[in-house]
Amino acid sequence: MPVQPHHFDASSQRAFASTLRQQRLLLKLSLAQLAERVGCAKSYLSSIENGHKGPPADAIIERLEHALSFQSGELFECAQWDQTPMPIRENIEQLRERDETVSLLARLLAQSAREGASLDKLYESGELRQLIDRIDPDQVSTPSDQEPEANERPAARMAAIGMLPMEVPLINKVTAGYPADFTDMGYPARIADEYVRAPDLSDPDAFAARVVGDSMEPKYREGDIVVFSPAREIVDGMDCFVRLERDDESTFKRIYFQKDQAGNELIRIQPINNAYPPMTLPREAVAGLYAGVSVTRTI
Repeated sequence: MPVQPHHFDASSQRAFASTLRQQRLLLKLSLAQLAERVGCAKSYLSSIENGHKGPPADAIIERLEHALSFQSGELFECAQWDQTPMPIRENIEQLRERDETVSLLARLLAQSAREGASLDKLYESGELRQLIDRIDPDQVSTPSDQEPEANERPAARMAAIGMLPMEVPLINKVTAGYPADFTDMGYPARIADEYVRAPDLSDPDAFAARVVGDSMEPKYREGDIVVFSPAREIVDGMDCFVRLERDDESTFKRIYFQKDQAGNELIRIQPINNAYPPMTLPREAVAGLYAGVSVTRTI
């Protein structure tokens, strides 16, 4: 049975030494046996494991990886970690822990949405509050017997700590063709089964949708994931998620603002693909315009 390689703990002060020793003991090898396989002195390996010497030369590290069934490059990562200054290690650890907590928070919110639980109820249960406090430790939680201030409510706190801009909910598909029925799958705002990364975005209400159809080719293709920001100001020529008043239909088009001869405001919904005709509607027939701010394409 192949040995599962040990994954070093990034918080370890001597990642190389502890990883080397743990894997050797897991394989039930003595220092003498390992030294013979690698081609070095037993005393040298002992001094490395005890922290008296740092990681060896690259050639020996490579032989150690092979002898101890590590994944290629794993011991090199340990050696590099040992050489990393402590302030940088601490920053990396903080980022890693925050990212893990954000992922846990996203999964908890998606599960609660499927079960129909509100954010406030979930927050009161304590689990959501603990995760938010781990991400945002400088904020003091409101005692459970007090009504939270507006800026202390779960949604406001999650927006403030930057969780939502990092992982934008992928709500559904948007038609790059003729308008189609829209659904957000019945989830509350900001909640979905799937999220996409949008690290440069600061809009907590941002959402993403997959493109269906070819009316926005060649700039956008079917399957592309477009992130939309309700906070972004809409100007002529923007590519927008368009929600229509009629039957909650939606589409993805380039929009232009116009006026008719009587001065009434109009919106022209313009495909990029010339095979599709534009559609001009009264302003009041458009329920919402949300600017596309980034696109992700699978190669």
